[in-house]
Formats: sequence, structure tokens, C-alpha cells
Amino acid sequence: MQQTPALSGRVRFILCEPAHPGNIGSAARAVKTMGFRDLRVVAPWERGYRTHPEAVAYATSSVDVLQNSRMHETLAEALEGVTFAWAMTGYDREYGPKLSPMREAAGKAAAWLDQMEGDLAFVFGTERSGMTNEEIMLCQGCAAIPADPASPSLNLSQAVQIAAYEMQMALLAAEGRTSELYDWQGRFAGDEPASSEAIEGFYGHWEQAMAACGYHNPKNPRHLMDMTRRIFSRSGLSKNELALLRGICAAIIEPKRERIGRKKGQKAEPAQAPGCLAQTAPDED
Repeated sequence: MQQTPALSGRVRFILCEPAHPGNIGSAARAVKTMGFRDLRVVAPWERGYRTHPEAVAYATSSVDVLQNSRMHETLAEALEGVTFAWAMTGYDREYGPKLSPMREAAGKAAAWLDQMEGDLAFVFGTERSGMTNEEIMLCQGCAAIPADPASPSLNLSQAVQIAAYEMQMALLAAEGRTSELYDWQGRFAGDEPASSEAIEGFYGHWEQAMAACGYHNPKNPRHLMDMTRRIFSRSGLSKNELALLRGICAAIIEPKRERIGRKKGQKAEPAQAPGCLAQTAPDED
């Protein structure tokens, strides 16, 4: 990913009365890994959470988000400048906004950011009891993360991670970048593909190597080469990868210890009969 979505800076993640500093640190990490930076904490049990050892340990590479998070006394204060807030709750309430699945909520949030002004927030309740009815009434929508009814409870930071991921994906989709992830995932994109002629040459070399090690009997080939072609045709071999495989084939046909000392240009003796390598003691190179 060359850069985070342009609208990421207008998304807040608000934790209401978190009890465990480690959850705040983990939430900071969850937020940053998905390209967001704005973390708000409302009335935390541990006022010095920013430097608490557990919070710092769980934040790992996201200590900057932890230390730059803003602490508020009330949710209303944390929502200043927000024009749409999603209450993260696991069940529908008698009062308050209609409940939406998390992925649907993220899609609506991305569309809202594109069309409206102001910030958008995802609000999370305290670990033990979640959001209160009063807190939910301050929000314009309710979002739920689908979970197994037999075990519907998520850790606070896990819920933040899922919400941040879904929001990131929705923003990337809105920019037409759904297949775009991280730069390192394209690290092999520049490798030159092997030509069909080179691949055919490798298949011949492979067959010789399999015969030399005793696995392949040319008089009774079974389906060795058919299966070989099936395996390697799925891999999209590059020139460098093919060179590696040819080197392995050469070493099987004639081990390095048998090549040492030979003058350059001198031809190798014919490969020994199948099974010869299994009878040779494993000397050091």
C-alpha cells in the first residue's frame, strides 16, 4: 500500500471507560495497523494509561498512537466535531438506532465520509457491560460484529481491530483499491518469467535427476512427468526460480563432492545407475 486512504484521518475510535490499560494499548495497535491514528479514551480506570507498562507492551509499534490519544471525561466531549457515530453493540436495543452488520456499517460510513463534512466515529463500551443506553443515544447508528450465538463476546481490542479492518477495506473499495495491500506483497512482481523453452529444458533435466537418484525408471515411467508438469505449471516459474531448480537437478545427477577438482571444461562421467546415491556414504563437501 503506497498510502492510507485519504479519508482515514476523519475516522475516530472511542473507548468508553476501559478498565484494562492493556486493552487500550492493543486498541492503539489495532487502529494503527489499519491506517488510522485518532484514538480517544473516555474516563479510563487508569488515568496514566499512556505510560502504563501493560499498555505500552501491548501497543508494540503503535506507542505513538497510544501516547497521542486524547482523554475525555464524557462521551459527549469525545464526540465534538463528529457528525456521525456508530455505537458498537452486540444486540439490538428497544431504543436507539437500528442495528447494522459491521461490514454494512463500514460501507455506509465510507459513503457518508465522501458526501458529508465532519468526522465519523466508532464507539466502544467498557469491557464488562458494553455501551450504556445513554451512550448509545448519543450515536446515530448501531453496528454489530456477527459472531457465534454460543460465544458472542469479543475482547475490546479485538472488536476495535475488526471495526478498523472493515473500515479500511470500505475506504479502499471507495477509492477503487480493493486488491491493494502492502508494498512487500509485490516484491516478486519484477522477476522475469521463464520462457516456455527454458521450462521444457528443465523438465528434461528433472527427468534425468529423478532417474539418477533412483526414483524414476524410464522403462516404467508411471505418471512422474505428468504430475511434475501439473505441479510446476501452477507456480508461474521465474528465470531465477528455474535456475535454482536446474542447480538442484545438476547436484542430484552429479553431487558436488564428485565435481571437486575436475578441470574446467572436462566432461562428467555418465550418471551412475538408478539407486547409486542411496548407496553412497554422505561425505562432507
